[in-house]
Amino acid sequence: MKVDAFDFDLPPEFIAQRPAVPRDASRLLAVGEAFRDLAIGDLPDLLRAGDVLVFNDTRVIPARLGGKRGAAKMEVTLFKPEPPERWRAFARPARKLKVGERIDFAAPALGLGDFFATVEAKGSDGEVTLAFDRGGADLRAALEIFGAMALPPYIKRNNLADDRDRRDYQTVFAAKPGAVAAPTAGLHFTPELMAALDARGIKRTTITLHVGAGTFLPVRAEDTADHEMHPEWGEIGETAVAAVNAAAGGGGRVVAVGSTSLRLLETAAGGGGRLSPFSGETDIFITPGYRFRIVDLLLTNFHLPRSTLFMLVCAFAGLETMKRAYEHAKRAGYRFYSYGDSCLLEPTEAHR
Repeated sequence: MKVDAFDFDLPPEFIAQRPAVPRDASRLLAVGEAFRDLAIGDLPDLLRAGDVLVFNDTRVIPARLGGKRGAAKMEVTLFKPEPPERWRAFARPARKLKVGERIDFAAPALGLGDFFATVEAKGSDGEVTLAFDRGGADLRAALEIFGAMALPPYIKRNNLADDRDRRDYQTVFAAKPGAVAAPTAGLHFTPELMAALDARGIKRTTITLHVGAGTFLPVRAEDTADHEMHPEWGEIGETAVAAVNAAAGGGGRVVAVGSTSLRLLETAAGGGGRLSPFSGETDIFITPGYRFRIVDLLLTNFHLPRSTLFMLVCAFAGLETMKRAYEHAKRAGYRFYSYGDSCLLEPTEAHR
């Protein structure tokens, strides 16, 4: 399909710069045969006993670093580890950056010691391979000290993300470090909302997809067939497989919390709507015409025009339905993107 088909207008004032406080004060647009303006706190009433919510339990690491190449300022965003001490990253500005050059991220004069990386390779679109001066747990510890959350470019800060973003840009069930971007549909959940879901007999389980910075990259191709996804690492264990298959086999619905959960579930789905264990990379790219094998409902945020995520929700609920839903959301004052509100989507008849 032509990428232009997924375009729409969104004035900047609709883009949320901070999340709702508390998290479960965010709004929820239920998208089915009609549109219903609700709150995320209404989610337990929209589900039923026996349904299973599938959360992504990845934990976001502070993957954005400000540094210097000599006297010149640099910013890098890590997006794929190559253990123990190498990372692929996006560098800015990258044009004058040369292989073999050193980027310093710490200031010894301030008593913080050395922390640096050497450029080992350069690719296109500002992509570089960095070899750090340390690896493993020591590198993770340095990122916690010197790094910041890699917020998407539409969330504006004076410099890097701040201390509040370290809390806000992390789900309450984050457990396994490795993501560069948050699974943002999960940001709406609080212990109180989880307790309300439990009280209704709604099951839940977790899988892991380490969301990469590639999720922020624009689609530059004119046709979706020519776009390549950045691979991301994911894992589905036996516990999640049992929970999902039990729900599907017992008449319950599989509810993906976020596009990341959906993409990993669909990667590991087999024939007959059965889920299998999975560990490895996925680059699944879901566009209209895809037949969903395992996910019955999708809870997700509002996405960018012409993005792979908007293409995914259009594949799930229908292009015209989603365009009408987004126009409704604008008229009703919903907040968009990572820190914004959510919607609960039903699949089109063709994909049930």
